[in-house]
Amino acid sequence: MNKYMLALSIVLITVSNGFVSTKLLEKKDVQLKKYVRENINLKGELNKYEAEGMNVTVTMYQPVRYQTDSTPNILADGTRIKTEQASKYKFIAVSRNLLKRWGGWLDYGDFILLKGTSHKDGVYQVKDTMNPRFVNRVDILESPGVKPYKFEKAQILKTDIFASK
Repeated sequence: MNKYMLALSIVLITVSNGFVSTKLLEKKDVQLKKYVRENINLKGELNKYEAEGMNVTVTMYQPVRYQTDSTPNILADGTRIKTEQASKYKFIAVSRNLLKRWGGWLDYGDFILLKGTSHKDGVYQVKDTMNPRFVNRVDILESPGVKPYKFEKAQILKTDIFASK
């Protein structure tokens, strides 16, 4: 009788484990499908920014230690600059949320068209990253001594006008 009880117990445990794990997998599958849909929707949003542009706040920074790090002449992508000629480069730093490595739609080296800044409108190249506390923001690299400025209603649009392919 003990053998039959043991065999019956094993069968019942196996069946119940199979039932429970099947239900758990179904639940995980539903969650996975939900995440896939959300991911597709988010990719659509990113594509919209690339096609239509994005509103940002524009400020400026200078290649000096107290505004950057201990190597103000080396940008986040590895580019070395002459700090006294920084304004001539037309380089920008962008907030992390705009960079692909943090889920955004821009990469180092991308060219963007900046509009809505009056005297700073034009084409710039993404070369640097801003402090993590900033969101939807662009910093224009300027030479030491340039008077600070800020534009709260500017727009950036990715362009491949200067891309080499």
